Formats: sequence, C-alpha cells, structure tokens
Amino acid sequence: MLPLRLQRANGRTILLHAAFRNRRRQHTIATNPLETQPLRSILIANRGEIALRVNRTASEYGIRTTTLYTDPDARSQHALSSPFAVNLGSPTAYLDGDRIIDVAKEQGCDGIHPGYGFLSENSAFAEKCKSAGLVFIGPPTEAIEAMGNKSRSKEIMTNAGVPCIPGYHGTNQSPEHLASEASKIGFPVLLKAVKGGGGKGMRIARTPEEFLPQLESAKSEARNSFGDDAMLVEKYITTPRHVEVQIFADKHGNCVVLGERDCSVQRRHQKILEESPAPNLNEETRQDLWDKARKAALAVGYEGAGTVEFILDTSTGAFFFMEMNTRLQVEHPVTEFVTGQDLVHWQFLVAQGSPLPLSQSAIRDLIAQHGHAIEARIYAENPALGFLPSTGRLAHLRTPTPSATLRVDAGFAQGDEVSAYYDPMIAKLIVRGADRSAALQKLHAALAHYEIAGPTTNIEFLKRLCVSPAFVAGEVETGYIEKFREELFAVERTAPEVWAQVALGVLLQEAQGRRVLGLGFGEAGSRMGFGANYQAREIHLVETAGDGKPENNVALTVRARQVGPGRFALEVDGREFAPVVAELGVDGKSLRSFFPHTRLDATFVREDEQITLFQQGRQYKLQLALPKWAEEALGMKTVVNSVLAPMPCKVLRVEVKEGETVKKDQALVVIESMKMETVIRSPQDGVVQKVVHGAGDMCKAGTALVEFFDEDRK
Repeated sequence: MLPLRLQRANGRTILLHAAFRNRRRQHTIATNPLETQPLRSILIANRGEIALRVNRTASEYGIRTTTLYTDPDARSQHALSSPFAVNLGSPTAYLDGDRIIDVAKEQGCDGIHPGYGFLSENSAFAEKCKSAGLVFIGPPTEAIEAMGNKSRSKEIMTNAGVPCIPGYHGTNQSPEHLASEASKIGFPVLLKAVKGGGGKGMRIARTPEEFLPQLESAKSEARNSFGDDAMLVEKYITTPRHVEVQIFADKHGNCVVLGERDCSVQRRHQKILEESPAPNLNEETRQDLWDKARKAALAVGYEGAGTVEFILDTSTGAFFFMEMNTRLQVEHPVTEFVTGQDLVHWQFLVAQGSPLPLSQSAIRDLIAQHGHAIEARIYAENPALGFLPSTGRLAHLRTPTPSATLRVDAGFAQGDEVSAYYDPMIAKLIVRGADRSAALQKLHAALAHYEIAGPTTNIEFLKRLCVSPAFVAGEVETGYIEKFREELFAVERTAPEVWAQVALGVLLQEAQGRRVLGLGFGEAGSRMGFGANYQAREIHLVETAGDGKPENNVALTVRARQVGPGRFALEVDGREFAPVVAELGVDGKSLRSFFPHTRLDATFVREDEQITLFQQGRQYKLQLALPKWAEEALGMKTVVNSVLAPMPCKVLRVEVKEGETVKKDQALVVIESMKMETVIRSPQDGVVQKVVHGAGDMCKAGTALVEFFDEDRK
C-alpha cells in the first residue's frame, strides 16, 4: 500500500495507481473486450511541422483532418495542407481552447489532436473536450494534472519508488523563502516553473548573489509562457545527462517502453540533438530506466504517448526523475526510426480504444534490428549571439533528399516567413544508420546538403557539433556547448576562392538580368556608373561576423577583369586566378566556375545587398559594400553608439537609466520574442545617453534600444 498521507492528498491518482499496478503487461498484450470508437475526422489543434506530421498519418489511414491557422500563419504549409481549414485570427488564438472546441464541433470532428506545446498538456482543455463529446487524443485528465504539476509529480514518483532530485517543492513562494531553501539545498540550484516545459521558466543560480535575479527572470518567463509563476528549487547536478524514456499505454492496462533517447546537448535548456539508443549507457542502467518509466506511467493511470525524463549524474551513474511530458515529443521521429513504428498511428489506436499493437518483447527485437537514429533541430537562430532567434523570409531552401534512412519533418517551404510570434524551429532532420558512427556520418553529410538563405540558422553550428571529438565519443552532457565553446565557435578564415565566387556571382547575375552576358559587366561591381566594356572592376565585399560585432567583420575588395565571353581574371587579397571560366544557371543561383586549379560548384543567393553562398558543404554570408570614398561622398554615417534590437520583440524591462555609468556585459534591457526572454547586455563600458524604448514597447529588428554618449564627449 502507498502511504496514507499521499492517499489523502491525491486520492484519485493513488487509486488509479493501485488499480493499474497489478495489470501491468511487459511481455504480453491484454485484449480485454472494450468498445472501440473509430476516428473518422479529427481537428489538429496545432501548427507547423507537427500539424503536418499528424495530418500525414491521418491521411494515410483515411481520417479527415481540419487544420487551424492564425493571421500570421494564413499562408503557412500546415494551413494549406487540408481542404478544411479555419482561421482563428489573433496570433495567440492557438491557446483559445473554447473556440477550438467550437470549431471541432462545427466541422463534425470526432476528436482533437493537440500536437505538442500550446494546449497539449492542458488538463482543463482535455476535460472540456470530453464534456463536448470529443475524443482528446492524449492521456486522461487525471494523468495530465498529476504530471503537469512538477511538485505533485515528484511526490507521486517518490511514493511509486522512482528516485527524484533533492529539492524544495512547497507552496511558500516568497523570494526570501525560496532563497532560504536554495541555501539549504546548496548551490548551484536549478529554478524551474512548477507548470513549465520546453525549457521555459528555467534558470540556473550558481551563487547566492545570482539567485534573486535568476528567480525574477524565471518567474517572468513562466508567467508569459504558462500563466503561472510558481517555482520549485532543485539541486543542480553539474555534469548531468538528459535521458528520456518513451512509453505507451492503452485502456487495457498495457504499458510498454519504446526505448530511450539521449537529449543532453542543449541550449537555453532546450534540446538541439536527440538520439537513440543513448550512447555509453550500460544495459543494467538502461533496463532500470525503462522499469522506472513504466512505474511512473502506471502510477498515474496513463494512456497514450508519454515521455518520462530523467537526469543522469555522469559522475556517479545515478539517475533521478525530472518530469513526465504527457504528450508526443518533438523528438518522437528518433523513436520511430529505431522501432519502425508510427507513433501518431499508435495514438489514434489508443484513442479509439484498441490495444497496443506490439508487446514489449517484440519492441525489444525491433530496436535490436534498427541500429541508431539521431535528430537535429533546424532553428532560425544565431548561435554566435547566444542562440538568439532570427526572423525573416526563407529566400532559398534546399533540403537533403529523403530516403528510408533520412527524414525531414518541416513546417516551412521556400518563400515562407519565419515570424516573431512562434517558436523558431524550421524543421527536424532525422537520420538512421547501422550504428552510431554510421548515423553521425550520415547526419554530417545531410547537413552539408541543407541550404537556407534568409534568417540566420544553426546549421553551420550543427555541422561542427556532430563532428566534435567528445560528442563523437559519446561523452555528452547538458553543459556540452559551454564546455567546448572555444572549439564549437572557432572562427575559420574564408578561402580566397570563396570571395572570388561571390564576386563572380554578383557580376554574372547582374549581367544575366540584362541579357548581355559577354558584353561586359555594366554596373556590376562598381554600382557607381562605370560603362559596359571589358575593363577592370572592383567588388567591395564584407563578411559579416556571426557575433554581430562590426569590429569582427572582414572587408575585402575583389578586382575582376573580363578577358572574354564568360572568362575572367581575378585578384583576391594578392592572389590571382586567371583564366576563370564561369557560368550561372538559368535559375540565377547555380554557379559553376573552372579555376586553373579546380572546379567549384556553388549556390549563389542574393537579396538586395545581402549574399549567401553555399559551397562544398559550407555556408558563407557576405554583403556588398560601397567603397569608403563613396560613403564619404554620399555623407553616410554608421551609428556605433547604439544597442539595437536583434529581432522583432517586446521590451519587458529596462535595467538602466539615462546618465547611468555601465560596464561591459551589464544588463541593459530584457526583451521577449518567440516566447523566449533575452537579456540585452552592454557591448562596452560607457554612459547611457538615452533609453529609446520602455517596458511594453514593440520594436522592429534593428531598432535602437539604448544609446551611449560618444567616448570623446566633454
């Protein structure tokens, strides 16, 4: 029997646990008679790639789908994926559960699939679906409530024999009390929103001095993300791994594990790479994790897809329950690759009342046959700027070719806009190999063929990450990026051939546009009125630094001379290439050049003065620049004493005042974009001349937030 204290506090949940624990099936499938309700039509209460993913399986099994979209998503891929689509209007309307239920009823739907995020772990929404006669394709309300509250879930897990991290999970939420509890636990501590998820509302406080500022930041993000700023405080394990177990349970008392996933490599407490099986995990620990995950699911009478997340201490090998996500995870394709199963189809089967299609022993056999799978999340973000989200139109998009062992789950197509309203994930790239080494090799090759021009992405960072020696060796931990920062963010010198290719692309594209290729460059190169004869040109280029600091930009002038139709002589930083035979495809992007020593193929993408070049598996971002004499003649100036908004955002807090003396890296402004808080810090020592925007202001990218006095002011 479970302790009486817990029975009184959580009577309903514990009764469920008592009922289910004797019905557990690990190696057989129960097929008790139970009325099934076939799903003929469902509403997908989500957006982006997960809406497309659910739609794909539903269509395969003849289930009609209704999709939802908002004004910013009107032309998005998921909005166009079904003939039955309803506009909810406001960007926040994906959270309007009552309106969504009304739409489902109006459209004659049998059920609602919530995807992940938004309403997927909202117990009130699940209960309202049930009351409206709709099938909520997810777990029971009681399970969502039990596991959605981090404090309550840890109490339930402790009494079910699942180890938990030491911490404070109480109701006294005063900052002073939480600080006191943190001191008792011992620093460093992890602050986590009680109703949080997806890495939001989480902060690490490494010292007592950091605690209150980090608490304020975590609470603010939690309020904006979940409408609740209650926090728990836990001991922060300094070298942890994040290992999670995929479970599935049905209405017949069956509960199986579909393997584990290692999700240790993270930024902003959010995952970047996920893989299965977890590397360097001994079989005894693996089976113990599986067993504890089943216990966690059965303790709350679980049904459907769920993920039990654990923190594994790399120094001791001990593991602790962290939380249970009562939904399908972003990284579920990894499990689909190593089991050969469609987890969305499993969700439909469970929701209809059918038993699980496989036993635990059959799943073990499948996992043994399917090798290793890895998923890389493709984000619109700038790793060199602390992984700040990026926005903009996808001017060019080319993905690796899908196959039986390579999959791209994307929510965007070329020409789509990555807005500031939603999560910046563009796609997921998933590969499978015979073993981990083969999967990593396949991932790196696939990333080399992934091309995105427009918003800054993390693709180049992912390429470095998946060949990082320690990662290749499986020595993963959640602090991996910081630990190997110098290696992962090392600046590489751009080869002269790259500068030459960009110059050729500029000249050939403009010539192609005038349909006079072979008659000269025209305006290309100078942009200041030269003629169109065979003559020398100068193309002034700047390679923009990833960290956004102008002093780290690299400027270079390429001198080019046309020596015949399609033939050029180039000089780059003292090195000459002659002759170079170059041609640009009819698409205006495919560039092929024959240098004296090599042939180079590239994709050349130009938007106004911004240029992106993809060559030999790498991306280069440059821009055209006027020569200095032209800038002076035109009276152009650069604002060097302003701190600019890195993306469209809302100002949450201003941390400085006009006239205040600040130090480099001191917090200036806290902004919010794509549901994430970001602290904008001072790039220099100085004195604040003007605070341009205050709390609540909406700002465009590039808008000045704070201005400094000139250093030479009197």
